[in-house]
Amino acid sequence: MSGDLFAPQVPEEVARRRPLADRLRPKSLGEVTGQKHLTGEDGVLRRMISSGSLGSMIFWGPPGTGKTTVARLLSGEAGLAFEQISAIFSGVADLKKVFEAARMRRMEGRQTLLFVDEIHRFNRAQQDSFLPVMEDGTIILVGATTENPSFELNAALLSRARVLTFQPHDEESLEELLKRAEQAEGKPLPLDPDARGSLLRMADGDGRAVLTLAEEVWRAARADEVFDTEGLTRIVQRRAPVYDKGQDGHYNLISALHKSVRGSDPDAALYYLARMFDAGEDPLYLGRRLVRMAVEDIGLADPQALVICNAAKDAYDYLGSPEGELALAHACVYLATAPKSNGVYTAFKAAMRAAKENGSLLPPKHILNAPTKLMKGEGYGQGYRYDHDEPDAFSGQNYFPEKMGRQVYYDPPERGFEREIRKRLDWWAKLRKERGEP
Repeated sequence: MSGDLFAPQVPEEVARRRPLADRLRPKSLGEVTGQKHLTGEDGVLRRMISSGSLGSMIFWGPPGTGKTTVARLLSGEAGLAFEQISAIFSGVADLKKVFEAARMRRMEGRQTLLFVDEIHRFNRAQQDSFLPVMEDGTIILVGATTENPSFELNAALLSRARVLTFQPHDEESLEELLKRAEQAEGKPLPLDPDARGSLLRMADGDGRAVLTLAEEVWRAARADEVFDTEGLTRIVQRRAPVYDKGQDGHYNLISALHKSVRGSDPDAALYYLARMFDAGEDPLYLGRRLVRMAVEDIGLADPQALVICNAAKDAYDYLGSPEGELALAHACVYLATAPKSNGVYTAFKAAMRAAKENGSLLPPKHILNAPTKLMKGEGYGQGYRYDHDEPDAFSGQNYFPEKMGRQVYYDPPERGFEREIRKRLDWWAKLRKERGEP
């Protein structure tokens, strides 16, 4: 909860046993690494503090990027009381207590910065409870989330808070954290240069993770022992990629995969496919997405694309992992290197729009069957010409409802197999014109 200057002091021996990541928490905004756009001399938060006016904020970013630490430092540098709660463990009753304490402080002339970790875990009603205390200045809300605020937070809450994005650590900032760790421990990390690079990559942009991994290495190393990459792999369990199959990581990677296929880049497409396999994505989900790409982005430019994607999906279902994953990779490369067309996709959307806009129009009577005398008397089927009996097996009749007239939805591009389809359509249009058909 809130910071307390009079809290019992932790014995020095116990403090030394605290996790390395906790011991190395920055003590000022200037010590924060990896978020220069926020905490640097010209960063957004520095400008806010200089102006003497802080507003409510949502800190959005992956784990281990300093969201909690920055919120605590921000309250200290702005002279605000600090309260911290977690949406996982807090309910309405807890919020009421925090709000009441903040009101009491405000009456004494001191404002409260309320830091809410995992704020996206609060439901709509709980999120709405923040609005009045934000509006009257009782609290300055700083919410932290790893999920996209646009999807997870109420519009009313977002309209009263500024979203600040925390970036994953790059290798430079992770290396800086390792150097600080070595200084704090008074000894170098027992890794050769290649292994050190592997450790940085294992951290996957997470500052807390790189320090935890370094701590594991120090614990495992014997006197004068230095690990190479193979040795590092033996002593450190590989960290799983940051990826939640129901959230941003999932949607970002499937979007990247789809756009790489659409952009005819097989290498990028394979990379994102591999990223999703590596993160534990359901291969049959990827198979379904590849089928979707075949019908949306390749279409009739290569009619075999749909056949191959369905076959790859079935092959995975038959072979299982890991052999079946190669079949999906084959389909992915096939799609990325195939000619592209959204001609049918666009035509289908236009036809759906026309179907909704024009209501229940009756098809022209000449193409309707007349199984009864009454229907024959109404003119059903009269004037219909059987195309196989016509020259070139083409009658050229109008098949649209009379009130609509003939429409054109499908416009095949001059690519792939659709080049041949266009030739056929142009030929039929020529015959239709010669025979005086609409």
